[in-house]
Amino acid sequence: MQRHFSSKCGHLALISALLLMVTFSAGAVETIAKSAVLMDAETGTLLIDKNATEPMAPASMSKLMTVYMVFDRLRDGRLSLDDTFLVSENAWRTGGVKSGSSTMFLEPGKRVSVEDLLRGIIIQSGNDACIVVAEGLSGSEENFAAEMTERGRQIGLKNSTFKNATGWPNPEHRMSPMDLAVLAKRTIKDFPDYYRYFAETSFAYNGISQSNRNPLLYKNMGVDGLKTGHTEESGYGLTSSAVRGDRRLILVVNGLASKKERSAEPQRLLDWGFREYDNYALLKSGEVFEEAQVWLGSQPTVQLIVEADLTLTLPKKSRRDMKVTVNYQGPLPAPIKKGQQMATLNINVPGMDPVQVPLVAAADVEQLGLFGRLGAAFRHILWGSSG
Repeated sequence: MQRHFSSKCGHLALISALLLMVTFSAGAVETIAKSAVLMDAETGTLLIDKNATEPMAPASMSKLMTVYMVFDRLRDGRLSLDDTFLVSENAWRTGGVKSGSSTMFLEPGKRVSVEDLLRGIIIQSGNDACIVVAEGLSGSEENFAAEMTERGRQIGLKNSTFKNATGWPNPEHRMSPMDLAVLAKRTIKDFPDYYRYFAETSFAYNGISQSNRNPLLYKNMGVDGLKTGHTEESGYGLTSSAVRGDRRLILVVNGLASKKERSAEPQRLLDWGFREYDNYALLKSGEVFEEAQVWLGSQPTVQLIVEADLTLTLPKKSRRDMKVTVNYQGPLPAPIKKGQQMATLNINVPGMDPVQVPLVAAADVEQLGLFGRLGAAFRHILWGSSG
């Protein structure tokens, strides 16, 4: 037999790990960006997916990976904020004033602290600071870029290849919008003590003060990071994150036509995401969702539970239209092991990809001995009992 359970207003939740690739197929807002991802940071649900996994030229947004590499070493003690790196002639020429690119205005032959270099990268988008870091950590920018690619794979960047530390145009230097969103999420989660640098609006070095280029930091809308980007190939891009109440959204846009669009379009998309969606956490780890009959078991029933807290990101207007079903073939045959998947919780919401969550046994149920099984079979023949 198959057991079904339905509800329009009951348990609204999902294991967050399962939600990473959940997207909404209907009612999504349109955007003028060529590429865009809007992700709920807690559940990983994609509210906007426009060319999300297609590699693109990320420009200076790829500096987020350079920063992640530094944060990694700070966290495990291989580096401290007070450590200093030498500014090479190459860093000064390639990434500094001589190149005409974004610069921290470093001087060749000087030593600069890691903390200043971080601020120079995050706030001033200094290419020279990126190259100094790359040479200081890996001997050369080429070696550092290879390490960036390898580390990126380890943290879940599936469509990213780095050829430099700066995002300088290179046909093989690519990231997908989804990878940038994942990288932003990992940066926020992995380095809470260092993420604060992304919210700083200005930094002065060598007597020159520069403002953070992230336009959303100045709009009092809960934005606390992360990084802009622009080249002729990429257009104008922004990886940003905002917190309102207990929700955090992460937004990546690229291919915008101007700074004006980069200021207005991300604000519109974030406002839409906070306004139209919310998170609903309604099941706790170990909570019993169903009690199933057991065939030939030492206990007549077994409780079916979820193994982790369940949270679902839903359109506010669609919450009441949610339907939940529990599917399993019953009665469940003994023996049953604690933690064994015995059923599937199916969640369907209009406009959202269906999601399945495993339900597992809350306890062991041993099989009856020979005489117990014979007795149960006899009772089943006589009265149809399943126990």
